[in-house]
Amino acid sequence: MKKEDTAEKINIGNPFPLDVLPKKVREIIDEANVTLGFSKDYLAMSMLTAMSAAIGYTHKVEYNTCWQEYCILFVALVGRPGANKSHPLSFAMQLLIDFDAEQSAIFNEAMKRYEAAMELPPKERAANGYDTNPTEPRRIRFTMQDVTPEAVHRILSENPRGLCLYADELAAWFKNFNRYNNGSESEFWMSVFNHKVAMSDRKSSQSGVFIANPFLCVIGTIQPKVLGELAAGNRNANGFMERFLFVVPDDQSKVKWNSERKTPSFDIVAAWREIISKLTDIVPATDTNGNIIPENVLFASEAFDRLVKWQNEYTDKCNADESDTQTAIASKLEIYAVRFCLLLAVADWATGAKKKKAIDTATVERSIRLTEYFRVTAAKVQCIIGEDGLTDVQLAVMSELPDKFTTAEGVAIASKNGMPERTFKRFLREKRGVFFSRDSHGTYTKF
Repeated sequence: MKKEDTAEKINIGNPFPLDVLPKKVREIIDEANVTLGFSKDYLAMSMLTAMSAAIGYTHKVEYNTCWQEYCILFVALVGRPGANKSHPLSFAMQLLIDFDAEQSAIFNEAMKRYEAAMELPPKERAANGYDTNPTEPRRIRFTMQDVTPEAVHRILSENPRGLCLYADELAAWFKNFNRYNNGSESEFWMSVFNHKVAMSDRKSSQSGVFIANPFLCVIGTIQPKVLGELAAGNRNANGFMERFLFVVPDDQSKVKWNSERKTPSFDIVAAWREIISKLTDIVPATDTNGNIIPENVLFASEAFDRLVKWQNEYTDKCNADESDTQTAIASKLEIYAVRFCLLLAVADWATGAKKKKAIDTATVERSIRLTEYFRVTAAKVQCIIGEDGLTDVQLAVMSELPDKFTTAEGVAIASKNGMPERTFKRFLREKRGVFFSRDSHGTYTKF
């Protein structure tokens, strides 16, 4: 097994569960796939992320009174060069960018008026059509791209509803982590993922920034060979990597141009705009201080029971498997399962449901299927990252191991390639959850 073949070999047998999405969203995805050559996997998750950003801090779901979740997603579209990752992402995000452009124009005019008012003495402002004590305008937006840590805090404080960091190349984002503040940047993003208080007391800021309820999604593209850099430092050990949802399509072939110059059979941009606009048009309730009060979407009792049953079953598997990697992945995917329940429920409303109903069992089942897709892709990514550190002997053993094998079969293959039995068993134990899963005592599956 050559190292450069790894990404291609693991992209087998894990199609994105498109049927969990609302019908109107599926129709857009199918049409864009047929006529524009967009990967269904990339477009589906890009659209879900755009919807999450549009929902922002306006809705929440309670697992219990001490645990609330929001639609915060960290998404990486993984693919070879030429796999057409950027175009589906751009399509999904463009309407939010258009909204931001409109708001930027409004902000610029408001800022001109504010500056003109501030140049006048207070007594002369009213006579010239200005407020006596004008408030400095703030720029409303849903997206941000190449920003410094200080700018992230400032922009987020000005947009309490929430934002999405849209990084076409994720590598450019995480390579800047140590550029400004010696590595604390990844800790900031992990805190944001958990919806924890965000504070900034930088010397460059005249006053500290305090954000009680930060909402930030992240989405971008990345090539398999760069995944190791995303996991560099301690980011594959401190929970940073596990916070990402990795979209890894089975088919990553370079897309051929459409010689028939087909056009969509319906206006997919208008259809997408109708969905996104319903979400961006949400006007959340606020308290007397103007702070957003998110709407709580509830679980139906039987739906909640199904979610608990699923979590308990996989927890038993993690405990039996004794894989730190799989347990770490499972811990974050449990959070995402709850978030997916909220996202899919609000997405159903945005695509035609008359009202936001309680999260029912069907929605939980859809969320579970979506979560299980990402369990497989997380294992694929760990395989790509881990394979870079394998020795030639380990690579040879991995290449010859069948998809299903017993310990005895593995020992025989290892011995043939010069790896002692004790060394193979240690390798099997240490790489469980990265390259292997234990199906039962003495029986394994190779990822």
